[in-house]
Amino acid sequence: MGRAYQNRKESMAKTSDMKAKVYSRYGREIYVSAKSGGTDPSGNLSLRSLIDRAKKDQVPGHVIDKAIEKAKGGAGEDYSPARYEGYGPGGSMAIIECLTDNPNRTFGDVRQAFTKTKCKIGTQGSVSHMFDHLAIFVFKHDDEDAILEALMEADVDITDIENEAGKISVFTATSDYFKAKQTLLDSFGDIDFELDEIQFMAHAYQTVSGDDVELFEKFLAMLDELDDVQRVYHNIELANH
Repeated sequence: MGRAYQNRKESMAKTSDMKAKVYSRYGREIYVSAKSGGTDPSGNLSLRSLIDRAKKDQVPGHVIDKAIEKAKGGAGEDYSPARYEGYGPGGSMAIIECLTDNPNRTFGDVRQAFTKTKCKIGTQGSVSHMFDHLAIFVFKHDDEDAILEALMEADVDITDIENEAGKISVFTATSDYFKAKQTLLDSFGDIDFELDEIQFMAHAYQTVSGDDVELFEKFLAMLDELDDVQRVYHNIELANH
C-alpha cells in the first residue's frame, strides 16, 4: 500500500492545490466585480455571471460569500486588470489576462515565464490582432432560428451561431455581452449555460512538436503558478493531447 498510497496522497495534494488556485482566482474576480459594480448580484449582471460560473466550477459558497463581504467593507486591495501578450515556445502566441495590485511585479513575473522558456513578451497588440475577442454562450437548445431571431430583434451584434448535437453556440461582440445574455434569459427562460464568458479565440490553431511541447507545457505551468494570472489564451493544440 505504501507506494500506491503515496501516489494517491501526492495526487490529492496536487488536486487540492489546483482547487485552491481556482478558488483564489474566482475570489479575486468576484471581489473586483462586486467592489466596482455593486454587491447585489440582481443589479450586477457581471457579478451574477461570475457567481454562476464559480458554482459550476464547484467553488464553495463560503469562498463566494467571503469575496462579496470583503467588497462590502470597501477596504482591501485595489486590483486592476493587466493584459500581456507575446510569442511563446514553437512560435505560439499567447495572451495573459491578470488582476494585479502591483503591475511592476506582475509584469516581471509574466516576463520570466517567457524568458525561462526561451521566448519574448511583446508589446500590446503584438499578437492580439491574430485573435477575436468575443462573448461566447453555449447551452442546450435545438431551435437555432428562434435564438437568432430573438437576438436580432434585440439588436445584438452576432458574430456567429452554431448548432451541433443539440447545443447552440452563440458568438457576439463583447460590447453586447450583457444585452445578449439578458435577451436569451428573457426569451427562453432559465437557461443553464455551459459556457458564458468573454474569451480570446485564435484565428487559427497550430501544433508544437519535439522539445517545444515540453517548453510550452512549462510555459503554461509557470503562468499557472502566478496568483495574479486569471486566464491564458493561446493558439496551440498540443500534439500529444
